Amino acid sequence: MIKIIGVAGGSGSGKTTFAKKLIKLVETPITLFHMDSYYLPEQPSKHFTKSGKPNFDHPEAFDWELLRTHLTQLKNGEDVQSPVYDFKTSSRNGETETTKATGVVIFEGIFTLFDSEIRNLLNIKCFLHVDSDIRFTRRLNRDVQERGRSLESIIDQYYETVRPMHQKFLEPQKQFADFVVGEETDVAAEILAAKINNDLSLISTERKTLSDLTKNQTI
Repeated sequence: MIKIIGVAGGSGSGKTTFAKKLIKLVETPITLFHMDSYYLPEQPSKHFTKSGKPNFDHPEAFDWELLRTHLTQLKNGEDVQSPVYDFKTSSRNGETETTKATGVVIFEGIFTLFDSEIRNLLNIKCFLHVDSDIRFTRRLNRDVQERGRSLESIIDQYYETVRPMHQKFLEPQKQFADFVVGEETDVAAEILAAKINNDLSLISTERKTLSDLTKNQTI
């Protein structure tokens, strides 16, 4: 059975960075599975802002049906074809990319712990709790450098949707986390990686024992 690690946190909290630290420390191939790839092709108009812009920070901005299907398939050891989302155009580009069902899958996103069905698929649930000013600064740098956004549009979006949605929907996910990680993630990554490595070692030992018993019975 595939182990799925859920990493939730606000925009700019360092989810991808934390996941990459785990990848370096865990002694088995890991697949990084991004929730951002599962934004809906078209955003629900009922959640548009007063200025008429889509609300990408509302839970209903995501394709939950496809997410549940793909995470279930990964849990069962099946590779999936994830949609490719273009953040510059705020749309899917029509292509897909293969997400491998490796021994460990890290599922990261702002609403990773939001849905009860998905939470039941996760072996370990993490929440990154980072101060809002740090998250905003990181988001600002990322959106300007990587997504071609203007400073004004980023600030407007932050106050229109990012901040209020974080307080209403995202922060409460913390109650579902197995543990909460602060701004200094190195130690937390080492602890979590050690647990994952230990769990994988136990699974390997159990499989070897079962194999040995089977061989002895056959003989």
